[in-house]
Amino acid sequence: MKKLNVSNLKTIDYYIIKKFLGTFFYTIALIISIAMVFDISENLDDFISKDVPVKAIVFDYYLNFIPYFANLFSALFTFIAVIYFTSKMAYNSEIIAILSSGVSFKRLMLPYMVSALVIALFSYTLGNYIIPPANKERVDFRNTYINTRRAGSEANIHRQLSPGVFIYLKSYNTTNDVGYKFTIEKFVDRKLVSKLTSDYIKWDREHKKWTIHNYMIRDIDGYNETITTGSKIDTTLNMVPDDYRVVRDIVETMSLPILNKEIQDLKLRGVNTTEFEIEKHKRRSQPFSAFILTLIGASLASRKVKGGLGLHLGFGILFAFSYIMFMQVSTVFAVSGSVTPAIAVWIPNIIFGAIAAYIYKWGSR
Repeated sequence: MKKLNVSNLKTIDYYIIKKFLGTFFYTIALIISIAMVFDISENLDDFISKDVPVKAIVFDYYLNFIPYFANLFSALFTFIAVIYFTSKMAYNSEIIAILSSGVSFKRLMLPYMVSALVIALFSYTLGNYIIPPANKERVDFRNTYINTRRAGSEANIHRQLSPGVFIYLKSYNTTNDVGYKFTIEKFVDRKLVSKLTSDYIKWDREHKKWTIHNYMIRDIDGYNETITTGSKIDTTLNMVPDDYRVVRDIVETMSLPILNKEIQDLKLRGVNTTEFEIEKHKRRSQPFSAFILTLIGASLASRKVKGGLGLHLGFGILFAFSYIMFMQVSTVFAVSGSVTPAIAVWIPNIIFGAIAAYIYKWGSR
């Protein structure tokens, strides 16, 4: 059998890359169009009843909805694209012709992996730098016009404001920015040197500072202790009311540099950072899924089987949804504290990576 020359081989590479990326972006456009129709029908009553401006709907919500939705299901789009165009190539005997000309199955996967790299870089850039600012506008739109109850409150709050400085609040009311049963402790060389307790603290919105009410201060110097009491005192603390509001989807509005800084700040203050770290590792692991799902899809669809394209698409969608579902379920282990966020998020890639290696070995025979 005559082997392909280098120029013909490059032509085939460009052909596969063009088919892959063309089908991928076409699928995204098609699914997003359908999703937008359903989303409009679902929110139409709210848009009309709350008199939402058309400009805000188009530019603040749907213009930012598109990249968010595209990246959210990029793994599914990748798999469907690979399965669809590879199945068509297989049933047109194009795959057989390429392999019969002396091209190895491993070499055939090269343009697939190049395409997967393009999609992975596309997904990483979107997820870490473009989508978070877009999400902020989208979330602000929903909180302004759709979800009127934006914030919640916390109870039994423990924070580290700075090295050696710790605070405690029994509860915090987000409506009037008042924290009850406030305590602040200062340690030097692990020894308590000062402790302030008060009935409540209130945020002065005009002057941007805290007012402490009905307080008692204990200053400790070895065996000596000085007690000071008062009805009210103004102070500045390394915290603001927003620290105690639970804002919906806030982590999705942070770009990667801001997210990293937020994790560091929260750790310094003694706050649980699991949700933020899960989001951080998701943004790293999701682009990697493009390689895994491409390898599975190409290995499956390159074989002719009874059932044709429909069977390939069925298996493809099953694998893709299994991966997406497993990605969501695995984060529960991190939330429960069973494993670290990094391990929990990467478990699906590890398992499906092993599946991909097995299917690739089967497809290359």
